[in-house]
Amino acid sequence: MEEYPTKQATENLDDPPNSRLFVVTSRSMTEEALRDAFSVFGDIQGVWVVKDKQTKESKGICYVKFAKSSQACLAMEEMHGKQLAESSKPVKVFIAQSRSSTRHRDVEDEELTRIFVMIPKTFTEEDLKDTFKDYGDIEYCVIIKNKFTGESKGLGYVRYYKPSQAAHAIENCDKAYRAILAEPRTKATASEDYSGGSSRGDYMGGNDTMNQYPVPMGDPGNYQAMDFRSGDFTRSLMISTRAALTQEQIFPLFDIIPGMEYCELQRDAYGMSKGHALIRYSNLGSAVYAKEKLNGFEYPPGNRLVVNFVDDGEDRSSPVGRMAMQFVAAQMMSSVWNGPSNSQVMKPPGFSAVSTMSRVQTDVNLPPPKKLAPPDSKTKERLFVVFSPSQLPPDVLEDVFCRFGSLIEVHLVPGRKVGYMKYAEKQCADEAMAALHGRVVNGVKMKVMLADPPREESHKRPRTY
Repeated sequence: MEEYPTKQATENLDDPPNSRLFVVTSRSMTEEALRDAFSVFGDIQGVWVVKDKQTKESKGICYVKFAKSSQACLAMEEMHGKQLAESSKPVKVFIAQSRSSTRHRDVEDEELTRIFVMIPKTFTEEDLKDTFKDYGDIEYCVIIKNKFTGESKGLGYVRYYKPSQAAHAIENCDKAYRAILAEPRTKATASEDYSGGSSRGDYMGGNDTMNQYPVPMGDPGNYQAMDFRSGDFTRSLMISTRAALTQEQIFPLFDIIPGMEYCELQRDAYGMSKGHALIRYSNLGSAVYAKEKLNGFEYPPGNRLVVNFVDDGEDRSSPVGRMAMQFVAAQMMSSVWNGPSNSQVMKPPGFSAVSTMSRVQTDVNLPPPKKLAPPDSKTKERLFVVFSPSQLPPDVLEDVFCRFGSLIEVHLVPGRKVGYMKYAEKQCADEAMAALHGRVVNGVKMKVMLADPPREESHKRPRTY
């Protein structure tokens, strides 16, 4: 790849961070056409079309540099999958890697939606949400607390649904909050001086810089498993899983049940998942219900979760307290096993969502399933889908993508985290792409875009095998 045809210093290309776009488009696309298409989103500081050193022809790869990160993120969200010209193929737009980065993959949307802020210690999560909701829709807020006293450390995280919203918050919020993009959970956090010379790891409740939530960390073997049949109920649960689940996958599953206080994926010194997570609820009833409903639940399909009570260190020696605990647990167990008709205990709102869990768990409201198109139907449009962290089963994908009508078949590429969805009607494919791009299904995030048209015949000798 040739260098940029400009004398602009390398560091200016990444100032501010995440303000440069990587664009994959047709080879006929010109610099002027790109500038015209992207200029509606903000001040463009440069456009570069990468050309072959020998032929000087475009490689179909371009870079667009904006003055602000929020402008670049908005352009990415709006332009990805769009056609810039009637005869051109849909463009693919990503935030470009920093020039100094050693990684060889795109900047993921998850890395651009979570911000780290300094807040007054009197702030509640509701205060934090009210302060930052003006910049966009918030997925969740987390205040970091002292793991022993439960007091706020004056630090928190705000997770937005879109990268442009997070960038807008960083650029426009009060400077006293010192808002920055939070570092990805999958890599060690660098030590940074915010106040008093402490590293960010200190704010997270220990030396393990992977921990983003205020839960005491440790090896699962350090927690004593409890047997509910002997009356040992607690508000804390230990989840074991063979699949490499992430914090983002575990959190929403257990947050379906009201009252979840903590959720922490256990990691080793290298940031790798240990296959365990610690969950704590604010009340015993929620913990009992979560244990009964989610123990043995397959998430994602094929991976059975094991959920057990663990000793949370609370004093349960008081006879009155122990009797009250057992009474609440017994009532909740009766509610779970015998159904709501005979139970006098009201379930907190949201409990019914767990009991009716289908094989498709997603963060988008899906229309009802529709019949597949005949197998011999002509393909009018194909969708290209990228899965993270792993492929979804074909039957689950068929269940999801058929709901927009005219789906012919689902094709997964063996050994790769990608697949194709074939539709008999272009409108149905467009509706599926609009509804499902960036969404999470059974803990797997999907990038849905229009597939490139079949390649034209080349002049190379055809294969003979």
